[in-house]
Amino acid sequence: MARIIPMASTIKPSLSSLSFSGRTRFGVPLSHRRLTSFHLATVVPQSQSFGIRAFKLFKGESGCISIRAAGNAAQASTAATQENVLDWVKKDNRRMLHVVYRVGDMDRTIKFYTECLGMKLLRKRDIPEERYTNAFLGYGPEDSHFVIELTYNYGVDKYNIGDGFGHFGIAVEDVEKTVDLIKAKGGKVTREPGPVKGGKTVIAFIEDPDGYKFELLERGPTPEPFCQVMLRVGDLDRSIEFYEKAFGMELLRKRDNPEYKYTIAMMGYGPEDKSAVLELTYNYGVTEYDKGNAYAQIAIGTDDVYKTAEAVKLCGGKITREPGPLPGISTKITACLDPDGWKTVFVDNIDFLKELE
Repeated sequence: MARIIPMASTIKPSLSSLSFSGRTRFGVPLSHRRLTSFHLATVVPQSQSFGIRAFKLFKGESGCISIRAAGNAAQASTAATQENVLDWVKKDNRRMLHVVYRVGDMDRTIKFYTECLGMKLLRKRDIPEERYTNAFLGYGPEDSHFVIELTYNYGVDKYNIGDGFGHFGIAVEDVEKTVDLIKAKGGKVTREPGPVKGGKTVIAFIEDPDGYKFELLERGPTPEPFCQVMLRVGDLDRSIEFYEKAFGMELLRKRDNPEYKYTIAMMGYGPEDKSAVLELTYNYGVTEYDKGNAYAQIAIGTDDVYKTAEAVKLCGGKITREPGPLPGISTKITACLDPDGWKTVFVDNIDFLKELE
């Protein structure tokens, strides 16, 4: 992760407006620009550490890391510490904040999302010195809803979505009516309205101008219309355990479809009809996917990024940005990769609300 560039305007920098050295936002190569590098290795304060660094870590069968220490007393103390870390995760106040991905034409995408999908443009900011633009869209304010953060890198009009990212989910009251509107606006429908295979829920699939797929799900009124992010994983049981223990998510439901050779698991911090969830999909026999360079990450709120990083490490996750405040603003974050390499950024809850003031 790289530093945030302060803006001259009244809009405060976003926690996810990060640039990597020698690359555009989120690692897309770009020439003729001023490079910014970020080499902050934040040391976790001792008071915020769980006190496990003096012990030797090793990975057990469960996927989480166990701790070996000399002597029975040390082993018991360390085991208790590990248990405390994972217990804290379950009690942490977490919420999916937004999902970040790249688009080739910002104005075109905003027009499609607002006119065809009924989203609102919540805020937009341009960083000409870093050659990128951000736009936040959704169905409600960022302090209470899961929203989209679009990124446009100057001069880059196309990205590789890959085959690892699946789709976003949007709950609508009338799928057929929504599809008719999208068709009238020139949108692409890839799956006509009808019951989901093996179920009764009416769905349809569409594509936005960049080729990102959206699943329209017919539901009654919901406080969270932007309701799903689907990612493909190579080992579903491993992923479920990781997201339960390291991220504190709940397994809401799991469904196997042997006829079509795939299994899905819905993970989240609340029921599907009231909150955004992560849909993990395992296709029989497929263990690796091409993630492309289009989809970036999900941001999740937490009360303590330091404890969050410890839990991720204990469960075998890779920390890509050590916990601590971002340069230029006081927002504390930490970034990590799950066992399949999908990126997540955890953001301090209080700091996030201050950014929105």
